[in-house]
Amino acid sequence: MALWGGRFSTGPDEAFKQFNDSLPFDYQLAEQDIVGSVAWAGALKQVDVLSSDEHKKLVAALYELLDEVKADPQAVATSGAEDIHSHVEAALIEKVGDLAKKLHTGRSRNDQVATDFRLWCRDTAAHILTALGQLKGEFIALAERELGTILPGYTHLQRAQPLLFSHWCMAYVEMIERDESRLADAKARMNFCPLGSGALAGTAYPIDRQALAVGLGFTAATKNSLDAVSDRDFVVELLSCASISMIHLSRMSEDLIFYNSGEAGFIELADNVTSGSSLMPQKKNPDALELIRGKTGRVFGAFSAMMMTLKALPLAYNKDMQEDKEGLFDAMPTWLACIHMAQACIKGIKVNGDRTLAAAKGGHSNATELADYLVAKGIPFREGHHIVGVLVQMAIAQGNNLEDLSLEQFQSVHSIFAQDVYAVLEIDACIKARQALGGTSLEQVTVAVKDAKKKQQITVRDANLDDVESIAKLIQHWATVGENLPRAKSDMVHSINEFAVTEVAGEVAGCASLYIYDTGLAEIRSLGIDPETGITGQGRQLVEHLLVKAKKLALNRIIVLTRVPDFFEKQGFTFCTKDSLPEKVMKDCELCLRRDNCDEVAMEFILKLSTSTEIPCKNVA
Repeated sequence: MALWGGRFSTGPDEAFKQFNDSLPFDYQLAEQDIVGSVAWAGALKQVDVLSSDEHKKLVAALYELLDEVKADPQAVATSGAEDIHSHVEAALIEKVGDLAKKLHTGRSRNDQVATDFRLWCRDTAAHILTALGQLKGEFIALAERELGTILPGYTHLQRAQPLLFSHWCMAYVEMIERDESRLADAKARMNFCPLGSGALAGTAYPIDRQALAVGLGFTAATKNSLDAVSDRDFVVELLSCASISMIHLSRMSEDLIFYNSGEAGFIELADNVTSGSSLMPQKKNPDALELIRGKTGRVFGAFSAMMMTLKALPLAYNKDMQEDKEGLFDAMPTWLACIHMAQACIKGIKVNGDRTLAAAKGGHSNATELADYLVAKGIPFREGHHIVGVLVQMAIAQGNNLEDLSLEQFQSVHSIFAQDVYAVLEIDACIKARQALGGTSLEQVTVAVKDAKKKQQITVRDANLDDVESIAKLIQHWATVGENLPRAKSDMVHSINEFAVTEVAGEVAGCASLYIYDTGLAEIRSLGIDPETGITGQGRQLVEHLLVKAKKLALNRIIVLTRVPDFFEKQGFTFCTKDSLPEKVMKDCELCLRRDNCDEVAMEFILKLSTSTEIPCKNVA
C-alpha cells in the first residue's frame, strides 16, 4: 500500500518500486512508528479529530500491532509495503477499517520518520552508553589487577620509557570517558520531537506539541518545522561519535595484537576471543581484535557517506534522506558489537610480567632518567642529552644496557658521574620519578584507578534517618556560601522521605530533596554535592532519581530555582517565569544570602503520564 496515488494516472513500474521502497531496512523502525502513532492519536483526540471511542479503538489496535511486531519483526520487512509508515497504516486498516485512515490527519511521513528515527537513535545511544561503561569497568579491573606490572612504553613503535601496565589501561579509560561524554551530548541534542511539523510548514491543527514531545520522552518539541523535518545532524553526530570511539577501539586492538605477538609475548589472549589456523595447528590468532580493527573502516564509511549525502541538500525534505538509515543501522550495531568484543578481550587477558619487565629494561629506556640525573648535577639538559647519547652509543657497541656500564666508562664521557648514578638507572626509580599529575608513578596510577572506581560506584537511593547528619553537613556547607537555603536538622528529620542521596564508596556524598506543595506542584531543593569527592555525575543522577520519583507520584510539574541553568537544561528542564512559581517559593528567597543580588532563574520540567510503551532497541547486535 502506498500513501499517495490520486495525482497519478498510472502506478510505478516494478523497477522503480524496488528502487524507491525503504521497507526492507526501515522496518526496524516499526516499534517506534507505532509508539509515535499512539502519541499522535492522543494529540488528535485533544483537538477533536478523533472521538474518545475512536481514539480508544485506534490505540487498542496499535498496541495489538505492537505486540505482533515484537513477536516477529522480520515479518514486517516482507509485507510488500512502500515503507514502515504505509505498512503500519495498512495493518491498522485491516484491524479497524476506515477509522485507521484518520490517523494521518495533520501528519506527514516527513515528521513521522524524523520522529521514529530519533526515538531509535536515542534508545540505541542509551544501549551503547551502558556498553561503554562496562568496557571502562573492565579496563579499571585489569589496571587494578596489574598495578605493579612494568611495561615498555613506545613512541614510533620504538621502546621509549618504562610505564606501569596499569597506566596503559587507564589511558584507554580516559578515551572511553571522552566517548561517553560525546555520546551523552549527542543524545541530549537529538532529544527534541519533530512530530507535528507536518511536511515542512507545520500542522494546521492546534496540536499541543510540547505535551506530545514530553509524552514521547523528549525534552521538548522542535522550534522550526522546516528544520525539524530535514535535520539529520543527529545522524552525523552519532556516526561521528561512533567513528571516534572506533578509532580508540582500533588503537587498543593494534596495541594488544602487538603485545600478543610471539615477538613481544607481553600478554596472552583468552581462547574465547581467538581462533586457530586450518593448516598450522600451533596458531592462536587474535581474530577478535583484528575484526575490531577491520570494522573500524566500515563505521568510517557510513560517516563519510552520510556527510556526502547531506552536503548539498536544499531545505526541506528530499528523498536523498532515505539514505540516512542503512549506514546508521549498520554502524551502530557494529560499534556496539565491537565494544562488547573489546570487553571480552580485556577481561580474559593474561599478562606476562617477566617479559614486560625484561623488555622495559632493554632498549635503553632509562636514558631520559640519566639525562635528568645530569640536570640535577647542574648540567643544562641539551648538553646532558648529548652526553647520554654518547653513552648509549657506547653501550650499544658493547652489547650492554646503560646500567651495565662501569663507573669508569661513565666518567670517561664526563667526570660528574658518581656511584649514585646506578640508583637512578634502576627501573623502579624510572617509574617512581614520574610523580606529576598524569604520570606513570605507582602513586599517580593508584590514585587514577581509585578515582575511576569511585566514578563506577556512585549509587543513588532514597534517604533514611541514618543519613541526617551527612545531609545536614552538606546543606550547611552550601547554605554558608549562599548556594542553598539553610534548613534545620529537625526539619530534615521530619522530611527525610523527601530526600535522595548519592553514595560514593559507601559514604554519602550528595543530596537533594523533592518538596511537594499542596497544589501538587513539586520543587527540587537542597541539591548539593560534597566538593571533596571530585566525582562527577552525582547531580545528574540525583535529579534523574527525583524525576522518576515524581512520575511515580503522578506529579505534573517540577520546578527549580537555579544558578546553573545549563546543568538543568541537560536534564530536560526549560525556562519559565518566576511569576509562575508559588508564593511560598519566592517567600523562602528571603532567607537567601544573595536575596539583594538575585541571580537565580526559574526552570520547570513538565511530567505527563504517557500511554506509550518503552521502546527496546532490539535491532542492535
